[in-house]
Amino acid sequence: MPEVQCKRFGIEPYQSLQALTFAVDKINADPELLPNITLGFQVFDTCRSLRRAAQGTFAMLSGGEEIIPNYNCHEGAPLAGIIGDSGSTRSILMAQILGLNRYPQISYFSTSPILSERDLFPSFFRTIPSDEFQMKGLAQLVSHFGWSWVGLLASDNDYGQYGLQLVRQEIINHGACVAFTENILTTEPNRNAPRIVQVIKQSTANVVIVIASDSDFVIVVEELLKQNVTGKVWVASESWSTSGLLSAKRFQVVLMGSVGFAIHAGQIPNFTNYLSSLHPSKNPQDSHLWEYWEEVFSCKWLSPKDLVANVTYKACTGNEKLESQLSEENVRLSFNVYTAVYAIAWALHNLQQCVSGTGPFYHSDCANIFSFHPWHLFHYIKNVNFKNQDGSYMFFDEKGNPPAIYDIVNWRPRESTTLEKVVVGSYDLNVPDGKTLKVDSSRITWSNTFDQVPLSNCSPRCPLGFRKVIIPGKPLCCHECSSCPQGQISSQIDAVECHPCSWDTWPNLQQDRCLPRPTEFLSYGDPLGYSLAAISIFSSLIPLIILAVFIHQKKTPIVRANNYSLSCLLLLSLLLCFLCSLGFIGYPQPEKCLLRQVAFGMVFALCISCVLAKTITVVIAFNATKPGSRLRKWTGVKVSYCLIMFCVFIQLFVCIMWLILSPPFHELETDTKPGVIIVNCNEGSPTAFWCMLGYLGLLASISFIVAFLARRLPDSFNEAKLITFSMLAFLSVWVSFIPAYLSARGMYTVAMEVFAILSSSWAVVGCIFVPKCVIILFKPNLNTRDHIMFKGSNK
Repeated sequence: MPEVQCKRFGIEPYQSLQALTFAVDKINADPELLPNITLGFQVFDTCRSLRRAAQGTFAMLSGGEEIIPNYNCHEGAPLAGIIGDSGSTRSILMAQILGLNRYPQISYFSTSPILSERDLFPSFFRTIPSDEFQMKGLAQLVSHFGWSWVGLLASDNDYGQYGLQLVRQEIINHGACVAFTENILTTEPNRNAPRIVQVIKQSTANVVIVIASDSDFVIVVEELLKQNVTGKVWVASESWSTSGLLSAKRFQVVLMGSVGFAIHAGQIPNFTNYLSSLHPSKNPQDSHLWEYWEEVFSCKWLSPKDLVANVTYKACTGNEKLESQLSEENVRLSFNVYTAVYAIAWALHNLQQCVSGTGPFYHSDCANIFSFHPWHLFHYIKNVNFKNQDGSYMFFDEKGNPPAIYDIVNWRPRESTTLEKVVVGSYDLNVPDGKTLKVDSSRITWSNTFDQVPLSNCSPRCPLGFRKVIIPGKPLCCHECSSCPQGQISSQIDAVECHPCSWDTWPNLQQDRCLPRPTEFLSYGDPLGYSLAAISIFSSLIPLIILAVFIHQKKTPIVRANNYSLSCLLLLSLLLCFLCSLGFIGYPQPEKCLLRQVAFGMVFALCISCVLAKTITVVIAFNATKPGSRLRKWTGVKVSYCLIMFCVFIQLFVCIMWLILSPPFHELETDTKPGVIIVNCNEGSPTAFWCMLGYLGLLASISFIVAFLARRLPDSFNEAKLITFSMLAFLSVWVSFIPAYLSARGMYTVAMEVFAILSSSWAVVGCIFVPKCVIILFKPNLNTRDHIMFKGSNK
């Protein structure tokens, strides 16, 4: 099988190699770290190939030029550990081999979560956090900007697929939805780019998370440029968030405004100066340095043949300045390599400092630093804990992961030909305040399409006063907005459900906050309230005026013929009937609730009892005039008063039992009328209320029947005809009152009862007393004994 050849020179891998060299030199120069011990290293280039990774692993384990599995040809110093590989797929292969003998392996760029499984990879460590942490952070970043509809794009290798599964689940856990999922096929020359771009163009998602290497994603970006797809926000994983390959100016129209997670930019003191000091002339034998120079400055070292051939390459002069090309983003990966070297160095230091008898191995023994086994150093790497020169602490958790911290970067244009990556926040799981994600949104520059934070939602956001309603058959993020039900509010955008107001509050028109409910009762301040009150007071004057007329004219025949004493008592009861209606107007205090219906029932019972007594008196008086009648003894006033007292006593008994067993009480009612608190008097026992009212109807009915039967009495006793009309009107009012009372709501229920009280009282006044007053005041010639007797004789 032909040997795999590396075809392309990588700037970052070479800088990582220089970071390793720089770290080893610093450790060897440090008298306090590994005193009297000199570290060395051997570098093997895998060319991003699984085959080369396996070859290099076996070669390092064998120690010779030949690969001999399970045989160690190492001469001199033992192999302490292996730093690498950069790719997760290759690290998985290496870790399976190295884990058999517990050889410590520290990767600086392998992020696959599967490498955290200690059962499969017991000796694997890394100085870059697992994708498990990064994908949680990416989901939090999506949630931070309010994006609920995002696309996912991932390479089809271990890195992309594990990351894809994790970020999808985390996005769903944060309440967002995935619009599409596409794979970059690394085995295809075009990486499936035409189909991917078509899906992105047709999707309504404005945000796409990309979990892939820059070398795979660049082909998709080329296709995006070709099809002029712009206006998308690209969320980068750390594998391409600081890529120099994608920073070219021609990609600016597509990638400007991208945000993403980047490897934390730790500080390596003097490392930038070290890189700046590199020059091919200082080390002409280092062919890699010559290639590095060509890649950094996009030039070519021209040979004499090239000069003769007159090639058009940009020539490298050697006068170029490396410091102009170096920045913080160029050394992010180098810091991880630097930290990995120091982790092995500190583990070796702790192994060297072990005191016999207190060691961690069998019989409290220590390992010899000149002849230790791999599992000896593995024990110390597991427990390493040291402080980097930039002040950060380095240690490994039980799964071999370092403290998880990322920088959040934003891609923005700058004067040079490349896009600038500006740090705008951080994601740190070790912060004491628990605020793992910190983003300064004011520093973010979005693409030319968006002035502010772009939106990426399947459906429009639901405003205040609305709630989200899921559309059947579509993702949860695709919804309709429905206004809150009556009596409920939503005080936040995109509310999942509405919340009811408290009993004494009610939503405003926008249904985004609760306002105090207005109270409703028949108030003196309302037009209806003061109108009824004015009518009641005016009406109460009429019985007084009539009573004054009757007192003044008490000796006239028409007054004497109509039972003067009973008429006065009836007029006084009518006065109370008109006035009792005032008890139903105004705020219903508990005392008013307790007495107003009882007062109404008692005064009306007195009124109708007087009418009934007058009716019966008329009948008895007519029949007592016949010769030999025994009714003469029943024509006295005492009989009438006894009848009135008996009738009133029955009503009094009903009212007392009502007040004892289930008295009326003050009530705040919120269910009858939406948005209003109706302040009313609950009658306590509806049965007692209707019994009281029914008793009044019974008395009125008896009066009506008796008066109707006596309507043909002589004119001198013609009051029976007037009582018939009065009781007919009285009963009509209260029969009409029942359905109106039951159908009315709020203060109109009370108004209906007040109206019935006034109407029925006016019926009695109008039918019984007005005709008499007309004769007394305006037709005195008819108010004579002769006229009354004459009309009676005619009958």
